[in-house]
Amino acid sequence: MPRKMKRNPIPSSNQVEGNRKIHPIIIYPFSHPTDERHLRKLYGAIENWLKGNNHNYRRPVTVLNRQTCRRAIEDPKKRASFEAVMEKIVRPVSDVVATWAVDTCQMWLTGFGQAFDQCNRNDIFWLIPGDFHYDSATGEEALRKLPGLPHDVWETDCELCLGEIQVPPNSAKQLIDTYGTYGLLYNWFPAEAQALREITDKPRTEFFAISHDYLRTALIPERWYGYEQTIVLLLQGFKGVKQMRNIHKIALGRIEDDPSSRSTLSGAMQQIERTERVLKLFWRELNEREDPNWPDTFRKLDSQSEQIRGAALVIMQQTLRLN
Repeated sequence: MPRKMKRNPIPSSNQVEGNRKIHPIIIYPFSHPTDERHLRKLYGAIENWLKGNNHNYRRPVTVLNRQTCRRAIEDPKKRASFEAVMEKIVRPVSDVVATWAVDTCQMWLTGFGQAFDQCNRNDIFWLIPGDFHYDSATGEEALRKLPGLPHDVWETDCELCLGEIQVPPNSAKQLIDTYGTYGLLYNWFPAEAQALREITDKPRTEFFAISHDYLRTALIPERWYGYEQTIVLLLQGFKGVKQMRNIHKIALGRIEDDPSSRSTLSGAMQQIERTERVLKLFWRELNEREDPNWPDTFRKLDSQSEQIRGAALVIMQQTLRLN
């Protein structure tokens, strides 16, 4: 007789009230770091937070890209380091969830989905990127402030708490947000951009905590995007200039992330192109439902969008060349 296939259980939709929990979700660096001190510092802080457990943390989830894992274990120079980090630093304080992902936002979806399937109603979900310089003076300052993100959602009417980092004025991150992200936002969603600018200058932040209802809306009635999901979450919290969700911000200081191709001109342009792509898609999905003449408006905005992207390229090319 043919063997019966084992089916994965479908999670129940009947999430009930229970002991409220905070779900920490750590995103392992896309490339295994050469300097393990920052991961050791981060997971050491996580271990201390769990011991205190004043706000009922669930056991954290660490999302690991299988591509990262494969590259590390197949590289003789990295394998021992990677395996040691997994066994001595990561696994003792978190459950590792491995997934194939083309981008970090897809890794976010895996982590949030894993936590959401195990949650009670009114739980809080806390995203923690693993690729920042935590073993530094500014990193330690950020680690002291990070628990404030989920605690703000826990203790106030906040539904989305953003962690905002400071960056140098002419850095790639700042240039991307000033001339790329907000330039494009003002083109495609001018009212929302105006309201968002009063809350944050960093709408692409990787540090945030989100309420159960806000996350549920992003996962189920809406849909998740494979990139620049923070921008989408923020846009979903507004209707024009009217703020539909309570969004707060906590300053984390000047913590830096690992150097990467994002600091190059090519990498910066990739970030802007991805933002433009998701804004176009999000705009179409909203407007094609309500406006029969949306193609004409889209063509106009698309032409303006191309000009904004081109101007951003010129500015970044000149500025990054001088840095």
